[in-house]
Amino acid sequence: MTRKETAINRIDPRYEGLRRVMWAAYDHATLGKGEIRHGDEKSFEDQISAVITRLVGIGYPLGQSLKKWDEHNRLEVEAAIEELYGAINYISLAVLNLKVACGE
Repeated sequence: MTRKETAINRIDPRYEGLRRVMWAAYDHATLGKGEIRHGDEKSFEDQISAVITRLVGIGYPLGQSLKKWDEHNRLEVEAAIEELYGAINYISLAVLNLKVACGE
């Protein structure tokens, strides 16, 4: 088993908070606002935000993340947290785009 596989297959209590946030961001994309507005029965990599990212580069999802950050400042705590989950998902698009660009 590789180091990466070991990390994926174990739960480290030191990173429990991070795991909860990342799963919440995942839920936001698959069950929440992301799915409702953009899912359209498509994979994450085939949704409109990913298509735009492939067309114009990672400036798009990073800019959207900054917009989400700006919007969170005007919201109540729970809604602000939801916006930041959206920012995490946009940053994930940037990461996925870079991985594809380097052949991963």
